[in-house]
Amino acid sequence: MNVKNLSAVGLENALAAKLEELLRGVDWLRGWQIKHMGEGADTGFDLLATLPLPGGGKAALCVECKRELRPSVFRMVADKTFSPAGRPKVVVPVLALPWVSPRVAELCAEHGWSWFDLAGNHRLDIPGLLRLQHTGNESVYERPRPTANLSTPEAGRVVRALLLPENAGRRWTQRDMQTHCQPNVSLGLVNKVVRHLRDEAFIEMREDGGFQLRDPLKLLFAWRDVYRFDRHERRGYFTLLRGKKLQDALAGLDLRTGGFAAYASFSAAEFQAPHVRQPKTWLYVREKDVSTFERLVDAKPVESGENLTVLIPNDDGVFYLGDGGTMGDHRMRCTNAVQTYVDLFHCGGRGEEAAEALLNQHLKPEWKIRGLNI
Repeated sequence: MNVKNLSAVGLENALAAKLEELLRGVDWLRGWQIKHMGEGADTGFDLLATLPLPGGGKAALCVECKRELRPSVFRMVADKTFSPAGRPKVVVPVLALPWVSPRVAELCAEHGWSWFDLAGNHRLDIPGLLRLQHTGNESVYERPRPTANLSTPEAGRVVRALLLPENAGRRWTQRDMQTHCQPNVSLGLVNKVVRHLRDEAFIEMREDGGFQLRDPLKLLFAWRDVYRFDRHERRGYFTLLRGKKLQDALAGLDLRTGGFAAYASFSAAEFQAPHVRQPKTWLYVREKDVSTFERLVDAKPVESGENLTVLIPNDDGVFYLGDGGTMGDHRMRCTNAVQTYVDLFHCGGRGEEAAEALLNQHLKPEWKIRGLNI
């Protein structure tokens, strides 16, 4: 069903019916009412639901009905205050949409709003009375199409550059971003991703036409959730080299490849935020440099018993280190901490645990140092 075909009154009626269905689903709840405020009402909201409180008095749900609401616009809605007649003890602002995206639901929670949609997903929090929450219902209504797909390698290059802690406080232009993305991407692609990130309220636009990262943690989670770790080919190797001999050999590989080899996943995390120790060495190596890797490290491919896990990336963006990524302590480089985080989260074993440690010990403190709110 296309909700664009519904009149404003038809949409409001459909949302009122859904709210009634949700309240009727609470067996013990009695005495509630839903009222349409009408076109001429100067209340700032469309529906008023009143519910009796156990200790006397009423709670008021002030429901604002929208056909569509981008996350970037939500903050203007969130600043509203409602004063319904009757002086209810509790006033709860509620957003009602045909479909509430996970990002809009996050923003509602951050700003103290309840919400529900026509699919039956909802979070209704009425202090002193009840809390109802359910998500996961697929929308049967046409959703707004996202401007960009963050799961593509090209979009990932833009996200990496934004989230890298060294870049976190940077003011960008789209041309700056294009030249910073490695491998390079088209200006049109950058424009598409930037518009999507603006719509989702992950970045804020500046008066001079540039933009700046606004919500690094939620952007990281959004990218993590669509990141395709399975697109990287995974190969097992065995080598007799250990300790400093292996480290020196891999440092040589870094020099030979010009930066297209790097410690990855658990091995990168051991340098960035030591937490989970495990016996294998994890690496990214570009496909064309695999033979050089095998020769320098004296590594043999094996079906089992490997002590080296080599990832052949589907995109060279995994090697992006920003402006200051260099070798240290005569060792091979690591993937940047943002890349390490998403790889750890998806690589299995105790990867999620290690990713959480990296986030708390490294990424969050670095973002805070650069003045970002976490």
